[in-house]
Amino acid sequence: MKQKRWSRNPIDHFILEKLEQNKLAPSPEADRLTLIRRLSFDVIGLPPTPDEIDRFVSDKSPSACENLVDRLLASPRYGERWARHWLDVVRFAESDGFEMNQPRTNAWYYRDYVIAALNADTPYDRFVTEQLAGDVFQLDAPTGFIVGGACDRVKSPDPALTQQQRADELHDMISTTGSAFLGLTVGCARCHNHKFDPISQTDYYAMTAVFAGVQQGERILRQSDYEQREAESNQDKKDLDDATRKLERFMQLAQVTDAVAGQSNRFPHLRARVDPRRNVERFAPIEVKFVRFTILETSDLEPCIDELEVFTAEEKPRNVAMDVTGAKPTASGTFPNSDIHRLEHVHDGQYGNSRSWISNERGRGWVQIQLQERATINKIIWGRDREGKYADRLPTRYRIEAATTTNQWKVIATSEDRRVYEPGGEVPSEYSAAGMGAGAELELTKLLSQKKDAEARLRKFAAQPKIYSGVLVEPGPTHRLFRGDPMQEREAVAPATLAAFGNRIELPENSPEAARRLALAKWIVDLRNPLTARVMVNRLWQHHFGEGIVATPSDFGRNGFKPTHPELLDWLATEFVAHGWSVKAMHRLMLLSSTYRQSGQTNPRAMAVDAANRWLWRHAPVRLEAEPLRDAILAVSGRLNLKMGGPGFDLFAPNDNYVRVYNSRNDFGPEECRRMVYQAKPRTQLDDTFGAFDCPDAAQIAPRRNVSTTPLQALNFLHGAFLLQQSDFLAARLRQDSGDDAQAQVLRAFRLAFGRAATRAEVGASVKLIQASGLANFCRALFNANEFLYVY
Repeated sequence: MKQKRWSRNPIDHFILEKLEQNKLAPSPEADRLTLIRRLSFDVIGLPPTPDEIDRFVSDKSPSACENLVDRLLASPRYGERWARHWLDVVRFAESDGFEMNQPRTNAWYYRDYVIAALNADTPYDRFVTEQLAGDVFQLDAPTGFIVGGACDRVKSPDPALTQQQRADELHDMISTTGSAFLGLTVGCARCHNHKFDPISQTDYYAMTAVFAGVQQGERILRQSDYEQREAESNQDKKDLDDATRKLERFMQLAQVTDAVAGQSNRFPHLRARVDPRRNVERFAPIEVKFVRFTILETSDLEPCIDELEVFTAEEKPRNVAMDVTGAKPTASGTFPNSDIHRLEHVHDGQYGNSRSWISNERGRGWVQIQLQERATINKIIWGRDREGKYADRLPTRYRIEAATTTNQWKVIATSEDRRVYEPGGEVPSEYSAAGMGAGAELELTKLLSQKKDAEARLRKFAAQPKIYSGVLVEPGPTHRLFRGDPMQEREAVAPATLAAFGNRIELPENSPEAARRLALAKWIVDLRNPLTARVMVNRLWQHHFGEGIVATPSDFGRNGFKPTHPELLDWLATEFVAHGWSVKAMHRLMLLSSTYRQSGQTNPRAMAVDAANRWLWRHAPVRLEAEPLRDAILAVSGRLNLKMGGPGFDLFAPNDNYVRVYNSRNDFGPEECRRMVYQAKPRTQLDDTFGAFDCPDAAQIAPRRNVSTTPLQALNFLHGAFLLQQSDFLAARLRQDSGDDAQAQVLRAFRLAFGRAATRAEVGASVKLIQASGLANFCRALFNANEFLYVY
């Protein structure tokens, strides 16, 4: 076959050259039915309807294929199909992963952003830039890319482990950025220079400095008046801080004055009774090394304290009693044989009965905190159960002492100036001017009003929609870590891009946070960067032809596969940029080539030379991935819900466990019949039916899915609740469309499921099956057919 007769565009010239070098020839063009099914599943991930097939098959115009491709690319279903490919590449999921694996209920904005960007054919260079620095352009959703990975919400009190968790979060951001946009395994340089590619450890930490100000978490969703509202919120925070400081000074003065008066005249103004949840002790500033809380009497049983907090006398007080500060607790004794009532819980920063200390003596005991270093303090906060679930074991008579050495104790607070404890009743206020006189009470009322007003304004701002797209803060210095150990800092490293590229960007160490990410984005899409365009066109090629020109789509380094058609890859990258980084233009170029339009027929001679089809002598059949497979079942059964955007549906039974439990649900209503891209996808958890079809669990990036054939797939498709339900729905649709005539039902079913007419033999066998086992079982057999599962 001569090149000029077969080739439709330059892609075919490159392919034909390799075929001829290997003494191979292209396969004939696929028939119209095969082409429309292939194009429809490739572009929009849904089967064509019988009417769409008839129109295309009967269209004899030379532009029939072009018109079909243009129609499919213009469909909003296109963005839904291709977003799933991208979400695999960037490890997107809607839960935290790790032990708790709690849902991220507002992470879906990023998924919707990707769908909208693809549908709008956002230029790829803009697409990259927005995901790395969208906030610079007043866009919040795109930066969901950076924080799309797992996050361990169970923070450690150990400073070394806390820093390790943070280093792991940054590692995920760096690795995913490098693999998604550059096709490089940058993360391999975390502990040492890359063993295969020219990426130094210093390069790795220069990129760490780029993302050092990005933290896992949510922020207020930007709206039209966001800037004004944010400025107002910042002022509200300042007002609240000012009001709180004034209140603290007022109460401090009142309580200290009262304590002085009490030295000679008992306590003229009694404070509120103790509160099981939270009690504040204020006193004159004093330098201390030790703080001891001695319980003299309780409401009943052994005394319990869930947290003892000691605050510095500073403009911004610090709790210097926490374990993470190096403080150490001792006690008169601790309740034996309990996992939840332990001495170390008294200063671990976690509230509630399940993280508390209980004395081993009924009605008495003491607990002491030794600070890491001397500090000047003026406030202590303690409680029996901050969560408010328990009120027993409450210390009702106590004294608090402080010392710089253990033989110089001084009483700094006591229960003697409190009202007598009475169980129940109204919760006492932290701020009270009882007995202080009319002037003091008026002043306190004024201060409390200012505080409440500021809190109300902040609540109003906080009630705005939030989005999981990262918390952005100005970062401190970044250091190279010896062997990747966060506890072994070496020299400071400024934000920069990879040194091996000629267009490297280096920024000052004190560069603003957003400027760092924007600089990285500009460097990635710089026309002098040799990888960005090549990596993306290779991803498009992979999904149209079954395998990328580079078979390791996220590793273009020396450890990855070499390209089968390097000149074609170079040409496609050049065309991509020349067409304004238009992704749809590249789709069109590939889909309208003769290479793509080949049939999937086997050829014994070609199979002997190239069984893997590396030289593309045919269009190899592919099995549908989990998402288009589920969508196709819903489309054929007539139950597909095409609602776009917004929070996703859940394929797991609801629960609110502290450690999230994921049990696949067995009931599927209209919301669960949306396209699978809108599933609220949890990390590391797959639903029972479609999880078996090699669906990534988002624990890691998945630039290329595995394709397996397992007994579990067949069992799920024969007996799974979803398949049984959809088989019933398809049966109901066939009865509605074709009445009770079994032969008419078979003909209609084949057209819906396979897009073609049933043969005489198929009609006969199908009618017998319906008569023997029922229409629903016949429908289930169609869903299990290879012709339904595979695209040819």
